[in-house]
Amino acid sequence: MISFINVTKKFDNLEILKNFSIEFKENEITCLFGPSGVGKTTIANIAAGLLPVEDGEIRCVENALYSYVFQEPRLLEWYSVYQNIDFVLKNVYDNEKRVSIINNYINMVELTGYEDYLPKALSGGMCQRVSLARAFAYPSNFLILDEPFKGLDLKLKNEMISMFKKLWQTGKRTVLFITHDVDEAVTLSDSIYIIKNRPVEIVEKLHISAENKNEVKNILLNI
Repeated sequence: MISFINVTKKFDNLEILKNFSIEFKENEITCLFGPSGVGKTTIANIAAGLLPVEDGEIRCVENALYSYVFQEPRLLEWYSVYQNIDFVLKNVYDNEKRVSIINNYINMVELTGYEDYLPKALSGGMCQRVSLARAFAYPSNFLILDEPFKGLDLKLKNEMISMFKKLWQTGKRTVLFITHDVDEAVTLSDSIYIIKNRPVEIVEKLHISAENKNEVKNILLNI
């Protein structure tokens, strides 16, 4: 679990967080739901240890390791599908184990046969699948999804969400999921923090179950 306790964060004179508290429970998918520019990515970067804070405390799992999936795949264009995944594992596993892990995740994201393809030879959806495989192949215990399905058409987005759920069920980890898409939030999340304003305020926290998904969806649609 990662917790913010009374955290304050500023950029020059712009106060993004003030006495802000939130928690991301272990092995659950927690969604930050709010408008663009409200501070969702700042919260994620603080959680990952990429940004310092002016005040407050960040409590996290000892020896936490982080993976990111962004809006863009952010693949190395001169590396193949296989090499892009191998790149993040070279200092983690020996050669034999890397081969097994990489091939397993390439298979899970249905890219067997594309191991030697460069990103420029793949579709956008295929590149994002490589990004998902890379994030899960790395032995992180905290995964940050920063609007990874934004810009995808509905069919592709649904395919990617299903693929993510399959990967997560296979190797659960704590997930911070950023979106302002109602369907994405309700479909993927265990809980949703609705955030607004600046400094950021938590308007409401919603827990998702099979029985209340339509109710939660209506709440989000009427914000």
